[in-house]
Amino acid sequence: MLDRAGQVPRVRLSVSGRRRVIAMTAVMAAALAVGAALPPSATQADGSADAVRKGLDRLVHEDRYPAALASTVGRDGRIHHFTAGVADVRTGAKVPVDGQVRAASNTKAFTATVVLQLAGEGKVALDAPIEQYLPGLVRGGGIDGRRITVRQLLQHTSGLPDYTDFMGDPTGKERHTYVQPRTLLDTALAHKALFAPGTKWAYSNTNYLLAGLLIEKVTGRPLAEQITQRVIDRAGLRHTYFPGAGDESIREAHPQGYFAVKPGRPLQNITELDPSWGWAAGQVISTPGDLNRFFTALLDGTLLRPAQLAQMRTTVRVPESAGIGSGVRYGLGVTSTPLSCGGLAWGHGGDIPGYGTRTGVTDDGRAVTVAVTADGPPTKQGPRDVLTLLDTTLCG
Repeated sequence: MLDRAGQVPRVRLSVSGRRRVIAMTAVMAAALAVGAALPPSATQADGSADAVRKGLDRLVHEDRYPAALASTVGRDGRIHHFTAGVADVRTGAKVPVDGQVRAASNTKAFTATVVLQLAGEGKVALDAPIEQYLPGLVRGGGIDGRRITVRQLLQHTSGLPDYTDFMGDPTGKERHTYVQPRTLLDTALAHKALFAPGTKWAYSNTNYLLAGLLIEKVTGRPLAEQITQRVIDRAGLRHTYFPGAGDESIREAHPQGYFAVKPGRPLQNITELDPSWGWAAGQVISTPGDLNRFFTALLDGTLLRPAQLAQMRTTVRVPESAGIGSGVRYGLGVTSTPLSCGGLAWGHGGDIPGYGTRTGVTDDGRAVTVAVTADGPPTKQGPRDVLTLLDTTLCG
């Protein structure tokens, strides 16, 4: 998500470091107040993980994130968890190891997985128009569901406007407001198409809103149930869940999430909020360890048949102007990012008020997820340092 310069901040569930829920360059001021008391990194790993520890310490001490968490899976299959900073800037509490965070747009990979499972079962055709499953629903200024395919929704090539560009501010008075998926869709369809379907790429949460409605229509069951049964349970994710209606809390041990209204303003705690506006695009809560487990299960064929996994990994180029990194490509709910040591990291990532996460898994089983407790960068270098840490860890 991002805000627009000179305008009231708007919301956006994001895949990249460029898109943020709220601009937070002034988090530095409040973070500096506790900086002297920040504890060293805590880890379950041995001395072989110095690079990860140093990377997390940089995120806290130099980039001024209140807390940073990481989980890694090495070439030998060993799992290590790390923390740095404080879970609560007021009390100085320790960061829980592998604590829960709002996973934001990583949810898109969960949603895409269910759609692809349905495709493998012969219940959804990726190149069929969304009109076939949601007749008469997708209509607006230059928008016609008869011309937009399921694949284009999952790959962000539909041209649909993003509802988060036009909704209220979930960090303000609407923070505790429940929003129906159809209300969000109506918000998007009140605006014109960005481009003709299939002609360009543009990240839009509306695509995954429709993917969620598609799942419910085809299965006749709630989205949360389908994601839980088909993905969370099947992958053995013990600390991941899709919050129910009205659930504003984070159930298990977690660091507090923060944002700052403007540069120079103090940090504000925004841990509790109603995430319904994220829904199929960004509502899941998870841990760094569980996110590694999920993306690993996705790549190794635990969750998808070979044909559908191949479709998921068929990518299109993401323009440099999208600001999510050089060489990044987008598949069906996942990204591929070139590594400095060769090969690709597969994952997603996301930002939501209070939290930012970045994920990366390789075909040979290496994995890393980094989470920070501010969805935007307290410093300009922060998001870059998070991505650098992912590359360093996977190439180390």
